[in-house]
Amino acid sequence: TTRKRLIGVQRALKAAEKNFRAFEVLNLGRYERQAYLNVGGRLTGAQKEQALAQKENEFRELILRAYKATAFGGSESASAANAAQDGFFHGARNGRLVVIGPINLPVGRLFVEEVITECRKRGATRVDVLAFEFEMGLFPAVLEEARGKGIDLTPKYIPAEVFDKRAVDKGQVVFHDISFVEATPRYDAKNTFAVSIELTDFSVYYTQGAFEAAIAALKEGKSEVMCEQGQLYKVSKSKEGIITRDRLTKHWTDWVDYWAVDFDYMSRREIIKVPVGTGLEAVIPAHAGIQSSSAAATSAMDSRVRGNDEVVEFEERWTGGYIFENEWQSFRTRRDRNLELTTAQHSYDRPGRYTVAVKVIDIFGNDTMTLVPVSVG
Repeated sequence: TTRKRLIGVQRALKAAEKNFRAFEVLNLGRYERQAYLNVGGRLTGAQKEQALAQKENEFRELILRAYKATAFGGSESASAANAAQDGFFHGARNGRLVVIGPINLPVGRLFVEEVITECRKRGATRVDVLAFEFEMGLFPAVLEEARGKGIDLTPKYIPAEVFDKRAVDKGQVVFHDISFVEATPRYDAKNTFAVSIELTDFSVYYTQGAFEAAIAALKEGKSEVMCEQGQLYKVSKSKEGIITRDRLTKHWTDWVDYWAVDFDYMSRREIIKVPVGTGLEAVIPAHAGIQSSSAAATSAMDSRVRGNDEVVEFEERWTGGYIFENEWQSFRTRRDRNLELTTAQHSYDRPGRYTVAVKVIDIFGNDTMTLVPVSVG
């Protein structure tokens, strides 16, 4: 990946005792979704609200199409159709209800609890929750809670490919299941200000779907890598039609391609610029754009943008999130498949409680993050 290549360049320059600079990986995330839902033109408040609601409905229909689900009003089962009477659930797929989380916010505990409540009202036992982001620390506890109430709840990430109409039309969009990271702080008895982080587990529950159908469709003399129930298999079909399965993921570390640690995650707030007098969810004109924290350091002239004979003034706002600063990382390359599971020791300047962020990127490119509290001094 680009990230690995840039880190490789940094390491090579350091080994050669040459100067090198840090780099940023910018994730468009919700800004991309805001741009997709942007409503332009000179509209009244009511007109803008109506236009935005229409765009959100179209966006949800796009997500359902990418997920190969039937939107309510279609031909899915009668029980699923009844569940849509108040508009809470958005569709159904293979006998499972489908609900799409908030577009610009992470799905949190309250939303999942509402999903569980709505399922129990209708006597539904299976539901898929689709979201761009899930609140950290939500799983696996909430899944156990749902299971205890007789509900099979499956959360899935909505991938960025939903914005690619060609990928949607070709059915190439893959919705991955969530994964869980476990990391443990290791303290130094001789240095109370020092700590290292050990990656102790990475659990995935990926399922490709229609596993047996995919095997049946496999041509003779061919092989394909498939995912089922959190395991990766190489499935081959001989010319005689004999199927063989070779499990590729024999240990949880086989899923990890890259992992990194920020030893003081709460130290850098995510600051953006928005038009003065508006909130974070403001619809920003296309000519104004959204400026990230890195852009906030530019000249004062950037706080005023002229468009359509109108001056738009900006002010800085905290999004409520934080910027992940990569302070240590380990990753696999084609030449070196080894992965370090314990970080180098990190020493803090002052005693106190800190929040360590651990980010893991799996072999499919999906990233998962967890927060680990540490106390030093």
